[in-house]
Amino acid sequence: MNELIEFGLLAFTSLFTMINPLGITPVYLTMTKGLDSQTQNRIAVKAVITALIILLVFAFTGNFIFKLFGISVDGLRIVGGIIFLMVGYDMLQARLIRTKTEAESVKEYAEDIAITPLAIPMICGPGAITVAIVLYNDAKSPEMVAVLISVIVLILTIELFGLIGAKSIKKFLGENGNKVLLRLMGLIVMVIAVEFLIAGLRPILRDILKIQ
Repeated sequence: MNELIEFGLLAFTSLFTMINPLGITPVYLTMTKGLDSQTQNRIAVKAVITALIILLVFAFTGNFIFKLFGISVDGLRIVGGIIFLMVGYDMLQARLIRTKTEAESVKEYAEDIAITPLAIPMICGPGAITVAIVLYNDAKSPEMVAVLISVIVLILTIELFGLIGAKSIKKFLGENGNKVLLRLMGLIVMVIAVEFLIAGLRPILRDILKIQ
């Protein structure tokens, strides 16, 4: 029993840190600006469910998928860093990469941003995927696997409630406050992107240059 509790606490703290349930709230607020409450909630639900499916799939089959396609976690980090960098730069300019076009329906726009960049890589990024794979490999029994699944569901439930409740934060900040927050979060997202890129490139360069 103690082993299960310790594993559960380890899984919760590790995944909570990597997923950062409240961290994408400012991005979600700005990307859903101008949409009605029902559409905003639908985006939040779809993004969280997509992230949940991806995390569970990678937890159970991550090592097999990586070996099958000959990819590495470092490559995943680099791609995630590039996506973050693009999103962060546009946020810094108080605009976003994905904006609704006149020819595009609200439904198409909502489905698009719910998957990228909200579900991937903001909720379910390279760090979260890596941690999920490692924790699944460390799970020594079916009970531990059940604990891991429960922890993932719990954290993403917190994420969902955070996104749904984000509208009250937006009203409190006002238009100017949201623009300031958008630029600030853009800077932070770009810093995270650089960290992802460095973390992904470092082992690859070490291997190329034969540095121990």
